[in-house]
Amino acid sequence: MSKVLNEDIFNEPEQVEETSLPVTDEDLFILMQKFAGFEIPTKVFSQAVAIAAYDRASAFRYADNYVNILKNKTKRKHWLLLEPAPDFRLDKRYADLQN
Repeated sequence: MSKVLNEDIFNEPEQVEETSLPVTDEDLFILMQKFAGFEIPTKVFSQAVAIAAYDRASAFRYADNYVNILKNKTKRKHWLLLEPAPDFRLDKRYADLQN
């Protein structure tokens, strides 16, 4: 009996199938809100909706990734570039050049 059970266990494929859920109207509204406040091309939103027709989770990942890219681009625009003044001279009395 145990030999038969062992053979059955080893002969069965161990694949876990992920079930993909199509998007609902409420999910489309939430997806649209994720893009709110950003200027996005219509192609990007259309792509998110097309992905959502097959897999809701993938559509939200796509939207999150795109929004994160946009947020990172806007953060870079506000960086402060510090450069030394052109007439800056290091006074040896105040600088410890040994360390």
